[in-house]
Amino acid sequence: MSSLSEVDEPAFSELAEPHRRELHVHCYRMLGSFEDAEDTVQETFLRAWRRRETFEGRSTFRAWLYRIATNACLDLLAKRRPEPATGGEVLWLQPYPDRLLDELAADDADEPETLAVARETIELAYVIAVQHLAPRPRAALILRDVLGWPAKDVAELLGDSVNSVNSALQRARAGMREHLPAERQDWTGGEEDSATRELLRRFTDATVATDVGVLATMLRDDVRCSMPPTPGLNVGRDAVVNDWIQDGFEGMTGLRGVPTFVNRQPAIAFYIWQEQEGAYVPLVIDVLRITDGAITEIVVFHDDQFPRLGLPERLPADGAS
Repeated sequence: MSSLSEVDEPAFSELAEPHRRELHVHCYRMLGSFEDAEDTVQETFLRAWRRRETFEGRSTFRAWLYRIATNACLDLLAKRRPEPATGGEVLWLQPYPDRLLDELAADDADEPETLAVARETIELAYVIAVQHLAPRPRAALILRDVLGWPAKDVAELLGDSVNSVNSALQRARAGMREHLPAERQDWTGGEEDSATRELLRRFTDATVATDVGVLATMLRDDVRCSMPPTPGLNVGRDAVVNDWIQDGFEGMTGLRGVPTFVNRQPAIAFYIWQEQEGAYVPLVIDVLRITDGAITEIVVFHDDQFPRLGLPERLPADGAS
């Protein structure tokens, strides 16, 4: 395909649509927000359609779309909220449901798509760390280390020299080492084994029972807990537990937990009984990072994330927990 100038809109959509999910994952890594990624993919397709005559076939159609998507992300980042606080908060962070990641993972024969959903580059710890990088080094890191683009192609996209791209990449990698968990190099993340499943069961049961003492035994000493977009990052078991107590968690009743997975990590969606509705309604989603049999991070998302994650909007009184 050397030119798109004669292609009509339905034919163009047919060419572009198969790339929607991987472009969405790419924009999500760049932006940390599911909703911003959706908007940016729409903007990407609009720009691609309007500029279709500029596609000359020197690269693949897919790579051309990635260039447009990356620039759309950089444009959004240029006018976005301030950089994250030094404490590690990313207030606009949103979860990415595994059921949508599976749309790409199903085609293992296509290596670029497999790379695009590599487990270690979609987990929340990675996405959070990426958000602390300046936009252009962030783009260089994702294009080089996640998508495997050659440095010269990244330089062309960013309008920089290869040396500048390599320098930005080194800065980005140093920034990632600073913000990723210390054990990240040998962390196997979402590997689900019997010990992990048992820990999740105990965590769910203790949360439903609002048993702070039992929950505390599952937390590592340096556990981190945040609830974007609410400001505040608690670090350390005592700080996390004290925050739960101050929020009145021990007095809550009528909870029920449903296991799920987001960002290739185990998560529990918690519902709370509402008498007037005669049902359990969404409360929060706890996304866990587990290392060596202990919970090392909890990222809590609000109830408005339930529909996107494919979770039920209601649980009946007699439903299974």
